[in-house]
Amino acid sequence: MQSHATPAFRTAAQPRQVPHDRPWTWLASGWNDLWASAGISLTYGALLTLAGWALALLAQRLQTLWLVLPLSAGFFLVAPLLAAGLYEISRRRESGLETGWREAMMGFRRHGGQLAFMGVALLLLHLFWVRLAGLLFALCFGPSFAPPLETLPLAMLRAEKLLPFLLVGTGSGFLLAALAFGISALSIPMLVERDISVPEAIIASWEGVMLNWRAMALWAGLIVLFIGLALVPLFLGLAVALPLIGHATWHAYRDVYPPE
Repeated sequence: MQSHATPAFRTAAQPRQVPHDRPWTWLASGWNDLWASAGISLTYGALLTLAGWALALLAQRLQTLWLVLPLSAGFFLVAPLLAAGLYEISRRRESGLETGWREAMMGFRRHGGQLAFMGVALLLLHLFWVRLAGLLFALCFGPSFAPPLETLPLAMLRAEKLLPFLLVGTGSGFLLAALAFGISALSIPMLVERDISVPEAIIASWEGVMLNWRAMALWAGLIVLFIGLALVPLFLGLAVALPLIGHATWHAYRDVYPPE
């Protein structure tokens, strides 16, 4: 009898191809979920906004305001995990179930071990980006570059190696963000819903993103646009942008991976 080797990890399901303009439908569905559970969703977003203020204040106290940019970029890496409660709200609404805070937090608890594993992976990726940003800053501006805090932006603009710093920093940040998006765009909603392993979910996410790269490229661009605009007014816009994107991400996952 001929035997066939079984791969160590297999995709949990087969992704479905969706139209390239589908992200607009995801946003519309996410908007409906947001206002159907406005109390929880907006409070959720407000708490994350407060966390952004805390990080900015910490950077100011430590006189490392230059870290605000990589920390903001790193936020894109870990935000999908923070939205697990929002995915649960959308999942329950899809099933016609009411949701309170206790039920929303089940998004973190149902498969908490696998979500924690995924969180560690994203956190390590974030820390790597922050360390890389620090290394680039030191290489481009030198260890003796320490102007007063109030003159830091002007001093950086006058620095000779500002352009290499921006080019290399932006390029490396883009690559890391693209990697994080590919492995987490669909995997975390899948981990919230299905009892599967992190490697299986990552493979499923990557396959779904690659199959629908046009739609996912548009979706990634919209996420960056919404979060970027939300960060400008002292992070205040995050209170609405984060729950909107979180709910819409659930519909992106559901569109690419329909219910079994």
